[in-house]
Amino acid sequence: MKTIKVAVAGNPNSGKSTLINAIAGTNLYVGNWPGVTVEKKTATFKVDDLTIDLVDLPGTYSLSPYTQEEIIARDFIVKEKPDIIIDVVDSTNLERNLYLAIQLLELGIPVVVALNIYDEAKKKGYEINTNAMEQLLGIKVVPTVATRKEGIKELLQAIKEIADSPDKFRPRILNYGADVENALKIIENGIRQSRKELIEIYPIRWLCLKLLEEDERVLKETGFTGEEEFLKKAKSHILKAQEEDIESMLAEIRYGIAHGITQEVLRKKDVARIDLTQKIDKIVLNRYLGIPIFLAIMWLAFKLAFDFSQPFSDWIDGLISGPIKRWATVGLNALNSPEWLVSLVTDGIITGVGAVLVFVPLIGIIMFLMTLLEGSGYMARAAFVMDRLMHFIGLHGKSFIPLVLGFGCNVPSIYATRVLETERDRKLTAMICPPISCGARLPVYVLFIGAFFTANGATVLWSLYILGIIMGIVVGFILKNTLFKGPTPPFIMELPPYRIPTLRDLRIHTWQKLKHFLIKAGTFIFASSIVFWFLLNTPYGVEKENSYLGKIGQTVSPVFEPLGFGNWQATSALITGVIAKEVVVTTMAEIYVPEKKEEKEQPAFSEEIKNIFAGFVSAVGEAFYNVFSRFGISAWETEEQPEELQNKLQTVFTPLSAYAFLVFVLLYLPCLTFAFTLRAEFGWKTLGWVLIIYLILPWITAFVVYQGGRLLGLE
Repeated sequence: MKTIKVAVAGNPNSGKSTLINAIAGTNLYVGNWPGVTVEKKTATFKVDDLTIDLVDLPGTYSLSPYTQEEIIARDFIVKEKPDIIIDVVDSTNLERNLYLAIQLLELGIPVVVALNIYDEAKKKGYEINTNAMEQLLGIKVVPTVATRKEGIKELLQAIKEIADSPDKFRPRILNYGADVENALKIIENGIRQSRKELIEIYPIRWLCLKLLEEDERVLKETGFTGEEEFLKKAKSHILKAQEEDIESMLAEIRYGIAHGITQEVLRKKDVARIDLTQKIDKIVLNRYLGIPIFLAIMWLAFKLAFDFSQPFSDWIDGLISGPIKRWATVGLNALNSPEWLVSLVTDGIITGVGAVLVFVPLIGIIMFLMTLLEGSGYMARAAFVMDRLMHFIGLHGKSFIPLVLGFGCNVPSIYATRVLETERDRKLTAMICPPISCGARLPVYVLFIGAFFTANGATVLWSLYILGIIMGIVVGFILKNTLFKGPTPPFIMELPPYRIPTLRDLRIHTWQKLKHFLIKAGTFIFASSIVFWFLLNTPYGVEKENSYLGKIGQTVSPVFEPLGFGNWQATSALITGVIAKEVVVTTMAEIYVPEKKEEKEQPAFSEEIKNIFAGFVSAVGEAFYNVFSRFGISAWETEEQPEELQNKLQTVFTPLSAYAFLVFVLLYLPCLTFAFTLRAEFGWKTLGWVLIIYLILPWITAFVVYQGGRLLGLE
């Protein structure tokens, strides 16, 4: 049984991900490339007696080492030496895509060009002579339509043929002109005489080209300085005949070859019509309508996600906090388990699992809709219309989408940063997400507004949302000029044609992101929930004030004295609020208004099973009812807060200290789910900076609000 390694390369928007899904399907494993946040997809499967290890390289326009994606793709091909490269080419943009193909040929590895989106090319009246293309490049060329799995069988057959006779399918060496070819011979001879061992490490023609271009990464890796005699001789030979720098000259040569090949193999019929993409773009990219249409589409996606997911999240929450906890309690009591163990399992472990699972419907639907918008081609338009506004904080238009999602939940915001091209943009966007007020903060707002601001509650609520936006802009502006100092990287936005993504593709992408959340973030959330149980319940059976959490609250509370709420109860509530913001209300209720335990009749097991299924059916009905009958966003609706708790708060807080408390709740770390999602995506260092920023910022802001209010006589 023979095993080969196949790398899949291609431009962004060439349909590469769809082709990967069509080839590998559910065999795909998704992770991150070592040391970076760029997604890595791999799969292993068999074709007859051949085992294929498939590796999806990040989408790039070239192999120049200017972006993280380009460096990853290039390093993998050069250092891992795959047996075959599949180059996914957009048939409707042949010339532009061939630039990458020509760079891949320089590596001397057998290449198969997958002429993807072939159906759209034919609709445009394009005729591509694949036989001529194969002869000109010396490689296999296979037309494909990934959305319909057309050409996949032929593509795999081409891979099998190459695997059987790799030397037969070595790509043709394209002539770059007499001056360049003579310079490459000089460099090759110099390498063979001085550093012969490099020939075993690097593809020789590619290495010579990189040394001729004075590629900094290659010079550093090989130990050359660029001042070696044979390199100076090769460069001087070219510079005598060329006025421009060598790197630009080689780029022009490659583009020239791409243009020449396109002229040879592509024929366009005269199609006198404006296609659908142009018609839609006249509306959605209109200078006056573009932003309102974008905001309307995002609001609709926002509403669909939160309205549709809320009943299922409630059902999961009810299932875990009700029947699952009751069954666990009954089972543990039957085993004569001690009371503390019952509490640990039910309130610690099961609650921890629930804290992860309740996010699944929301994140799943958000990721589904994000993939739909991206796959349809609209996401690129959204980036275009919002680009100018986002440049103020050193970001591009695409960064606005994750921030908008933060108004419902900050966790999907982190996953939504994956639509951004660079690690800098992903990190900077993620680091300004926390002040965007999510739906989980609303129960706290409603509790305090009901207790202190009933006359002007709408204004207070509005002020908190606006303050969150302002603080996000402030943090972004500061980070742009400190941690991310430097010019905003250039961002060339390609506007692909509108397409309808397949349900299979959407399903695979959504599941990949959900699985990533459940495995990565879920592990940390689960462990942290158990830790918090121990803090709240040990020593077991004591009053909350004497628990470890109560003692920590008493120790830390002086820090909050200048903010107007320096008591252990408020401090303890803020500490537990790290789990989830709505837990602030739960903790305050337990401390100020202890629940009176009442014996309730337990329903029969069969009755509970019946209720579970009935609850799910009800959730389905409610989800569709929410989507089609409500104008508001149901995830923001909260139950009426208990009057007894509000009365108690009025004896502890003043209106001014209450507002300062709300400001702190708005600005400090959203929740553990957010924290560990951030860590899973960007690592501990980024999480560390976020923790520092969003402990200092809320304290300073709440201090200014409270002490400033006192100076103005508002208390």
